[in-house]
Amino acid sequence: QVQVQESGGGSVQPGDSLRLSCAASGNIANIRAMRWYRQAPGEQRNQVAAILTGANPTYATSVQGRFTISTDIAKNAVFLQMNSLKPEDTAVYYCYVGGSYYRNNFPYPFNSWGQGTQVTVSS
Repeated sequence: QVQVQESGGGSVQPGDSLRLSCAASGNIANIRAMRWYRQAPGEQRNQVAAILTGANPTYATSVQGRFTISTDIAKNAVFLQMNSLKPEDTAVYYCYVGGSYYRNNFPYPFNSWGQGTQVTVSS
């Protein structure tokens, strides 16, 4: 299967920046989509940003203009640059990667999630 690992969370003050990283590992054949979600306490998990193969990135309205998603396909990695952070950005951020991987030399689909990384924005 394919494993996904996030890093880069932390505690910052309003207006600060953070960069989240996520790397997928395994016998990956191709990646179809890479997405960032977040979940605040007591709330549902919501998509923050996404980038699909051959398409432009998309962003939630709440982060448009402040967050930037980027990828390094050669490293099966996706990043989330978060600028001008606000207290309402506080949440656990999850990385999702979807695509196909090789098993017994045949491609199979995968949809993998990371374990999440905490981002806390507070003065």
